[in-house]
Amino acid sequence: MIRKFFNSKSKTIVSAAVILGAASLISRFLGLIRDRMLAGTFGAGDELDIYYAAFRIPDLVYSLLVLGAISAGFIPVFVGYLKKNKDKSWYLANNLLNIMVLSLLVICSIFIIFTPWLIKLIAPGFSSEKLSLTVQLTRIMFLSPFFLGLSAVFGGILQSFRRFLVYSLAPIMYNLGIIFGIIFLVKPFGLLGLAYGVVLGAFLHMIIQVPATYLCGFHWQPVLDFKFDGIRRVFKMMPPRIISLALSQITLIIMTALASLLAIGSIAVYNFAYNIWSLPLGLFGISFSLAAFPELSKEVQKKNIPGFIKTFYATVKKILLFIVPSSILFFVLRKQIVMIILSVGQFGIEDVTMASQVLGYLSIGLFAEALILLYLRGFFAFKDTKTPLIIGLLVMGVRLLMAWYLSLSMGVAGLALGFSIGSILYFALLFIALNKKINEY
Repeated sequence: MIRKFFNSKSKTIVSAAVILGAASLISRFLGLIRDRMLAGTFGAGDELDIYYAAFRIPDLVYSLLVLGAISAGFIPVFVGYLKKNKDKSWYLANNLLNIMVLSLLVICSIFIIFTPWLIKLIAPGFSSEKLSLTVQLTRIMFLSPFFLGLSAVFGGILQSFRRFLVYSLAPIMYNLGIIFGIIFLVKPFGLLGLAYGVVLGAFLHMIIQVPATYLCGFHWQPVLDFKFDGIRRVFKMMPPRIISLALSQITLIIMTALASLLAIGSIAVYNFAYNIWSLPLGLFGISFSLAAFPELSKEVQKKNIPGFIKTFYATVKKILLFIVPSSILFFVLRKQIVMIILSVGQFGIEDVTMASQVLGYLSIGLFAEALILLYLRGFFAFKDTKTPLIIGLLVMGVRLLMAWYLSLSMGVAGLALGFSIGSILYFALLFIALNKKINEY
C-alpha cells in the first residue's frame, strides 16, 4: 500500500495538474493559516519585517543555484537520457546531486560570514537593533537552501517520471514545519523560533520525496564528473536562467528595500498580500505549467512542433479558465478576503486596509504571472534560456522604476501596482518571442 502510494504515476497533463492543484490548495491553505497565525501573534510590525527580510538572501541562493539548474536544464536533459540510456540518466542525477551538495555548503558558508553587510543592503531603513536580529535569523535560515537543493534534484526526478503525487506533498510538509515553529518554537526561542521552523520545513520538504525517488530507480553514487556530457549540457543552460532568476530575486530584494523605507509594517503587509495573491497562482499557473513541462520537452525532442503547439495552447486555455475568474474575485472582494484571513489579534484595521490595497493591485497582473510560468517553460523545452533573460532584463528596469515612482505617492500599494505593470509587459514580450520561435523552428 505504502509502496503503491509513493510510486503512483500521473498519466495525463490534466490528471497531473489536478494532483498538483489539489496539493497546492492544501499547501496554500496551510500557508494562509501560517500567515493568520503570524499576523495574530506579531501584527504588521517590526518582528515580521525582520522575519520577511531575513528570507531574502537564503531564498536568493536557492533560486539562483538550485532552480537555475533544475528548472532550466536538468529535466529536459534527464528526460532525454531516460529515452536512450537509463544508466546515464542516473549518472547525471547523482552528479548533479553531489555537485549541488558541495556548492551549497561552500556558498552558504560564505554568505553566513558576510550576512551583516548584505542585510544592510536589503533593509537600509532598519535600525541597528532590527539589523542585528535580522542577521541572526538569516544565518539560521541558510540551512534551508541546503535541504531544498537536495529536494529539488529529487523533485526533478519525480517530475520526469510523472510521480506528481509525492512531489506535490513537499510544499505541504514545508508549511507544516513553519507552523510547527510558530506554535512550539516561538515561545522558547522568540523570533528565532520562526527561523528554526523554516529549516525544519525545508528538511521535511526533502525527506518526503526520498522514498519515491528510490522507487523510481535512483541509488546514490559517490560520483563527481564535471566532464560528463549531461552535466556540461545542464551547465550550459544554467547561466542565462540563473541571471533571469537573479533579476527576479533582485526585484524582490529592491522591493523589500523600498518597503523598508516606507511605514513600519510595509514589508509584512506586502508579503501577506503577496501570499494570498499567490494562492490561485499556485493552484492553476504553477500546477499546469509543471504538469505540461515534461510533455512539452518530449514533443520538442521528437521535433513534433504541431504536438508542442497543441499541448501548449491547450494548457494556456486551462490556466485562463481558472485564473481570470480568480483575478476578478480577488479584486472585487479584496478587503473581505484580507479581513477573513488576517484580521486577528495584533493585525488591526489599518493593516487590513493596506493589505487589501496591495492585494487589489497585485490581482491586476495575476493572469500575466500565471501565463509567464508556462511561457518560460515553453522556452526551456526548446533549451532556450537566453531569450527570457533578455526580456527579463528589460522588464526588471521598467518594473522597479514604476514601483519606486508609484510608491512615492501611493506607499506600499504603489509597489504592487508597479509589479503588476511589469508582469503584463513581461508576458506580452514572451508571447511575441515564443510565437516567433515556433514559426521559425
